[in-house]
Amino acid sequence: MADRYDLRLPCIRLMQGERALYSFAVDGKRLGDFAAVARVGRDDAGLQGYQRPEVLKHIRGIQRYLEKPGALLPNAIVVAFDDSVRFEAIDADSSDVTYAAMGILVIPVDESQDDGHKPGWIVDGQQRTAAIRESELDEFPVCVVSFVANEEEQRAQFILVNNTRPLPKGLIHELLPATQDELPLPLMRRRLAAEVVYRLNVDPDSPFHEMIATPTQPKGIIKDNAVLRMVENSVYNGALYAYRYADTGEGDVGSMVSHLKTFWSTVEATFPDAWKLPPRYSRLTHGAGIAALGYVMDRLTEGVPLADVGQASSKVSKLVGAAWTSGEWTFPTGPRRWNQIQNTPNDIRLLTDFLVSRLSA
Repeated sequence: MADRYDLRLPCIRLMQGERALYSFAVDGKRLGDFAAVARVGRDDAGLQGYQRPEVLKHIRGIQRYLEKPGALLPNAIVVAFDDSVRFEAIDADSSDVTYAAMGILVIPVDESQDDGHKPGWIVDGQQRTAAIRESELDEFPVCVVSFVANEEEQRAQFILVNNTRPLPKGLIHELLPATQDELPLPLMRRRLAAEVVYRLNVDPDSPFHEMIATPTQPKGIIKDNAVLRMVENSVYNGALYAYRYADTGEGDVGSMVSHLKTFWSTVEATFPDAWKLPPRYSRLTHGAGIAALGYVMDRLTEGVPLADVGQASSKVSKLVGAAWTSGEWTFPTGPRRWNQIQNTPNDIRLLTDFLVSRLSA
């Protein structure tokens, strides 16, 4: 292949007022032939570029997903071109619209050029592009939406594209259990925990029944993320690990739910008044309390057969008198008012150590 050539790609030109958008497909492995990432930086002339550095962990997650069978990447890469590209329309008199036309987008490629002189810049899709580039795949076609603009206009589009409001995490957590497709590893890990949390919230015999606040259960008093983190930690580091399938990353959801119901039903029975109150009035339903008692559950029930979890959980009775709703916590570091415990790693660790020491007393 020559160092210089024209890359000709089937394309749809869409007119938005006087501006043209060009939508085409290309092998993601070839994006680097004509488009570069303009990373943000400064030199003597002032601000240059606009992209953030590549996030390696995020890229690796996308890469692992793309290398799995059936991977799908439907969202388009956004590329801004300089005026060296051209569009060659194909006659289409039979069309019912005037704002769209079929044609060929002609992109000049010079393999000897450095990134700073390529005709295109990636406005959105930096991490996806890097993941495709680093993958073991021979090719991975992607959709691209492009426009012709100067760097000032590109920077404005970059801000607009990346300033959109992301989906609420609570909504993502609710959607995950009903999503069976392959997902990036972090979401796969969370999907298992999310399915368990969903069951805890909807099963009538669960101590958490309709108590976990979600987009579809807004009246819940316990934050979904607090329960999700407690479950996820136990699945990968605690008592629920015994029910996980190491070969697939999935798990025995039924046994996990039964284990949790048994332990937390004991918590509910031990502290019935504190369990009914929202976090503002009870540190038991607060993120710190849920996290700390999750660690207590792991301490009491890890390695215990499911049939014996109830007996192991009965030791929670040693925590009677804990300052969930009033009084003080008598920590080794000094007393703290009941509501001064916050949902921070340090306070969760302090509360966990206190509760575990009470169990050993």
